[in-house]
Amino acid sequence: MSTIVPVSAASPRQAAVLIVDDAPAHLGALRSMMLQQGYQTFVANSGERALSIAQRALPDLVLLDINLPGMDGMEVCRRLKAHPVTCNIPVIFMSARSETEDIVAAFDIGAADYITKPPRLAEVCARVRAQLQFRRTSLSQQEQADRLRLIVNSIDEGLMLIEPSGRIQYANPACDRYLGYGPGELAGCTLDGLLAPSVAQEYLDLFTRSVAGANTGAGAPDCRGAREVLIRQRDGILRAMDLTLTPMTADPPLFVALLHDITHHKQSENALQRAALVDPLTKIANRRHFDAFLEKEWQRAVRGNQPLSLIVLDVDHFKGYNDSLGHAAGDACLQQVAMALQSHALRATDLAARYGGEEFVLLFGETGFEAACALGEAIRAHIESLRIPNPRSTTSEWVTASLGVATIVPTQVDDLKDFFVSADRAMYAVKDAGRNGVRAVRTGSAQMVEAALS
Repeated sequence: MSTIVPVSAASPRQAAVLIVDDAPAHLGALRSMMLQQGYQTFVANSGERALSIAQRALPDLVLLDINLPGMDGMEVCRRLKAHPVTCNIPVIFMSARSETEDIVAAFDIGAADYITKPPRLAEVCARVRAQLQFRRTSLSQQEQADRLRLIVNSIDEGLMLIEPSGRIQYANPACDRYLGYGPGELAGCTLDGLLAPSVAQEYLDLFTRSVAGANTGAGAPDCRGAREVLIRQRDGILRAMDLTLTPMTADPPLFVALLHDITHHKQSENALQRAALVDPLTKIANRRHFDAFLEKEWQRAVRGNQPLSLIVLDVDHFKGYNDSLGHAAGDACLQQVAMALQSHALRATDLAARYGGEEFVLLFGETGFEAACALGEAIRAHIESLRIPNPRSTTSEWVTASLGVATIVPTQVDDLKDFFVSADRAMYAVKDAGRNGVRAVRTGSAQMVEAALS
């Protein structure tokens, strides 16, 4: 019998630790200790596996043995520090080498700490706790500003900061691309030059009323509604776009304008129709199709302030299934699982896809947390009810699956990758708990604000 375990947004996120050691005894002892401390744990017995897990699960800390088969710990650390996704994850080395030059070399390549073997478990626990605390408190204001700037510069929506006079103070790269301007060229231009004069005047009047209301304490009028307007590109051609305006609390006052190209979806659909969008084995959507669909639904959810739910699903003990029954039977098993998933994704806002190997993903637009929990359990039960024998499974005599569910009401400051990681981590938590279950989480900045106010 499976149990859905909701994670309260008011609780701090469980820290995740990746342990890398090729000695099973050390690996087991460290994993047990980390679990006792309340950390989510990932384990790897080789450098290659460690890099793969780190880039996907984004742990908060890595406990890394230096002596590994093939790629040693020093090289693993170098690669972690060289990759933009993992470069800021602290690494604690564990090694029987206690010579000064070895310790210095470890710190030179970016280690946060160095523990000599055999490790004293209480000391390891204290050092892990100290590094995690340091990681939580060490982000400076500049680092936070850099992250916000990166988010703004990488989003696919055009964004401008506009002064009450109509002068554009800043435009992000997507806005430049939409309108055909070079980097920084829109700064200093006016709204009058982009919009038809009558529409531009409406917005200038709105700016004036908003600032006046803020100064008198009456509050600013609601400017958030999207409106279709014609915006003049640099070459003079008018382009239809959605414009959403939001006042910022700043001194002097500023307004955030978001531009969404309403021709983009049609162009994307035409491009996707020409591409291979179907997984050849299971005949459902492939990873490329899913990634494009997820991006589109994410932006739609942001604009409409609607919930979005994602399920990451992994077939339990599938390697053993292939080893015992053969790859032909494994292919047939995946086909049956895919058809079961497809039967739960029937709306235009839903999509089931094979993401790779025995891993599948499902996206449900305009679907809140409770509905996503119910869908996750229904899908889990459906797969088990197929009664596909799995003789190598230690969980059940039938093929089962572990499901991670994440629900978000995304905003412009939320990260789509973090959303996927939340569902992926929830799925791994089910595996840690024994498989054949569902774990559901709420995530996103809006959820955190709600938790802080409650």
